[in-house]
Amino acid sequence: MALLELRNVSKHFGGLSAIHALDMSARDGEIVGLIGPNGAGKTTVFNVITGVYQPDSGQVLLDGERIGGLAPHLIARRGIVRTFQTTTLFSGLTVLDNVRVGLHLLARTGLAEAVFNTRSYRLKESSLDQTAREIMSFLGLRGLESELARNLPYGHQRRLSICVALAAAPRFLLLDEPLAGMNPKEVTGMMDLIRSIRDQRGIGVVLVEHNMRAVTSLCERIVVLNFGEKIAEGTADEIRDDPRVIDAYLGRG
Repeated sequence: MALLELRNVSKHFGGLSAIHALDMSARDGEIVGLIGPNGAGKTTVFNVITGVYQPDSGQVLLDGERIGGLAPHLIARRGIVRTFQTTTLFSGLTVLDNVRVGLHLLARTGLAEAVFNTRSYRLKESSLDQTAREIMSFLGLRGLESELARNLPYGHQRRLSICVALAAAPRFLLLDEPLAGMNPKEVTGMMDLIRSIRDQRGIGVVLVEHNMRAVTSLCERIVVLNFGEKIAEGTADEIRDDPRVIDAYLGRG
C-alpha cells in the first residue's frame, strides 16, 4: 500500500502547465526516482508535496490522509521532509547547531522553561544534543561538531543538509539532486548513505537526480516526467528500454 500518493495532481503558473494530471506513489521504505529533462516539473512536484505550492487540482495523501494545501511546517511534522538542489544551511552556525535546528521542529519546549533555564529544559536540551550527535555520526560527520557550516567541504555540506532533514524524524525524505557537483568518490559515498537511510532507518526516499547510474542503482521504481506529464514508470530496465524515455530524456547512443 502506498504511504505517499499523488492522485491526478495538476499545477499551473498562468498559462503554463507545470504538472498535469500526475499519478505517483511511494511505499513505506521504498526508494523512488523522479527523472526527466530540465523543466519537466520535478522540483514543482516536490514543492506541491511539501506545501510550498498548493495543487490546483488533485490530491496529495500521506497514509491516506490529505495533506495538499497544508503549510510546509505542518507537512514536515507529519513526516515529509526535503532537501534542495543548493545547500540551505545556516552558514554562520556550527555543524552541531545546524542539526539542532532540525531537531527543534519536533521539540516541545515552553518559553518559560527556556527563559528560566529549568531542569526540565536542561534535560530536553541534553537529549537534543545527544540525538544531534548520533545523527551526525550516522552521516559520517563525527568530530566536526564545532566547525562552522560554511567551512565544510562541499560534499560534507550536502551531508549536513541531509543531517538537518533527518533531525526532523521524517517518514519520507525528498532529495533534490543530492549528487549535483560531487566528484566520483563523493557520489559513491552519498549513494551508500541513501541506501543506509532506507535500510537502517526505514525511511522512504523520493529522489530527483540526473546521474542515471545512481538512479538505476538506487531506485526500485522510476517515474519519468516530460513537460509536466508522466510518460513512463517502471524498473530501471523498463525505463531504459522505453522509446518515449529515450526520445525525451536519455537519448540514443
